[in-house]
Amino acid sequence: MSKSELVVLGQDDTGMRDDTGVCCSPLVREPLGDEAAVDLARMFKALSDPVRLRLLSLIASHEGGEACVCDLTGPFEVSQPTISHHLKVLREAGLVGSERRGTWVYYWVLPAALARLSSLLQAPGASR
Repeated sequence: MSKSELVVLGQDDTGMRDDTGVCCSPLVREPLGDEAAVDLARMFKALSDPVRLRLLSLIASHEGGEACVCDLTGPFEVSQPTISHHLKVLREAGLVGSERRGTWVYYWVLPAALARLSSLLQAPGASR
């Protein structure tokens, strides 16, 4: 499947998906519905913090596409509870998924969420 055929799952009928299930038109082509705007604003707000943006990048670039919380605390000059809070914000915004495995929690980036943000910000005239 090419990037232009990427299907975004888990979206509602607020104008963020057409009948084929393909993600929204870019922001400049079609106005957002209320519910879609709330969901997207939550994602952008989560990414507006430098620590959360770096966490998302660390998770996405980690070998195997997922990272243990134990691997995410070292690169920051904040406490482990603060890292946990930021991870919770990313999870609640729908940007990362998580799973507890024994003592540790593992995180991965949700590709559909990134595709949704990317598609929304696509420049006018750019191909999908």
